[in-house]
Amino acid sequence: MATLQSLDPHTPMFAQFKEETGPIVLANTFVVPAEKTEAFLALFRRQAEFMKAQPGFVSLRMHRGTAGSRLLMNIATWESTEALAKAFGSPEFQRMAAEFPDDVVFYPHVFEQIDA
Repeated sequence: MATLQSLDPHTPMFAQFKEETGPIVLANTFVVPAEKTEAFLALFRRQAEFMKAQPGFVSLRMHRGTAGSRLLMNIATWESTEALAKAFGSPEFQRMAAEFPDDVVFYPHVFEQIDA
């Protein structure tokens, strides 16, 4: 199973799930060994189809780092932290998450929009 790391150690993802707010954006950065990128993306696409069918899902986009980077980043919009937490905690999602290789690292973080 992949490793889940906090992007901000002061605010771990599971603590963020307790914050009742929305709409929110989940920015999830993945560090993936180059030779495993295609297999990772195939599994991610399966996982994305599941998430798209969940209540409160709005949209998602996957991005790849440039210049040979091993980073991928998913930007997903949800109606609320509650909807995201429920989808994330579902047994089906957890089964798929367990399929990611041990040498993949996830850095998820929840954001809410502010006016610039």
